Amino acid sequence: MITINASDPDCRARTGILHLPKGDVSIPAFMPVGTNGTVKAMLHSSLEEIGYPLILGNTYHLYLRPGTEVIGKYGSLHKFSSWKGNILTDSGGFQVFSLSSFRKISSDGVTFQSHIDGSKHHLTPEKVVEIQTLLGSDIQMQLDVCTEPGINKKEALKALELTTEWAKRAKQKRSEQDEHYRGSLFGIVQGNFYKELREQSAGQLSELNLPGYAIGGLSVGEEPEVFNEYLHFTSPLLPDEKPKYVMGIGTPDYMLEAMEAGIDLFDCVYPTRVARNGTCFTLEGMLNLKNARFKDDMNPIDIECSCSTCSRYSRGYLRHLFSAREILGPMLVTHHNLHFLYSMMEQARASIVEGRFMAFKKSFMERFRGKV
Repeated sequence: MITINASDPDCRARTGILHLPKGDVSIPAFMPVGTNGTVKAMLHSSLEEIGYPLILGNTYHLYLRPGTEVIGKYGSLHKFSSWKGNILTDSGGFQVFSLSSFRKISSDGVTFQSHIDGSKHHLTPEKVVEIQTLLGSDIQMQLDVCTEPGINKKEALKALELTTEWAKRAKQKRSEQDEHYRGSLFGIVQGNFYKELREQSAGQLSELNLPGYAIGGLSVGEEPEVFNEYLHFTSPLLPDEKPKYVMGIGTPDYMLEAMEAGIDLFDCVYPTRVARNGTCFTLEGMLNLKNARFKDDMNPIDIECSCSTCSRYSRGYLRHLFSAREILGPMLVTHHNLHFLYSMMEQARASIVEGRFMAFKKSFMERFRGKV
């Protein structure tokens, strides 16, 4: 499902095409997060205007609300939400991890309490495949056990072994689905911050010959140096002929580091979440429009940006929208942030083709961090 067109001579960065049921996706690619079947503060047409062909949906949240019965009547999440592009859905494993006070893990699956109404639910690897098949996910993720930094090796091993077993069960269940469903199942590497366990997890999952793989258990609160170390250690352990995905990263420093390590896909709520609070990506770094110094600033968010927000609106006007609590403010800044990242990905892909990714990464980050 992946074609590699170019690889950088100085690192593992690569570019090419990810072939998915609703159209090809140029990689490396960032996926905006559409937790509840919508990327917050964005029209689908706006995402299409920017050029995004792939977004992420949240299995956990959609399972609880509106529920599979409702979405099932429409035939897929695509039809329910009127999104024409591809959708990757996570397994719910991270949400269960983040709501640890509400869940209990067993060999069979996960029992958890809904954060919405307190009702109890039980998810198994097989049920998660069934839910994502009903959603029509173009990429679906296996149910895994995500762990926090600082746990001991015995606990990390137990989570790894459960994740591997659940991957096997998910693969079997996926093989039993309707032949007309074309979505691909990705496995998730665990092992916490123990290199021996990371190696074990990657090896066991690679033997399953799944269509693609994600590196789980990163960007869960560890220091950036630790993230980088385990990212570069784990990526080469996975087959290069398969797509590689790191969940939960959405800032230039983390994404460019992941590209250097040979990662193809990323997602994160950060770019849209901070936009709703008036924080913008610019080539000169992060900018908070709520700051009083922008009150009568007639410049766009980023003078070099070609997005529709920067083409029409000033920082002063946008600050006014946030001060007045007008919903248009979050919408316009969200559009800008997602356009900024899409443009960065285009530039990164071009630099890989030209064999100058490391120089691009260095110059981009020096400017973004204000060190030029």
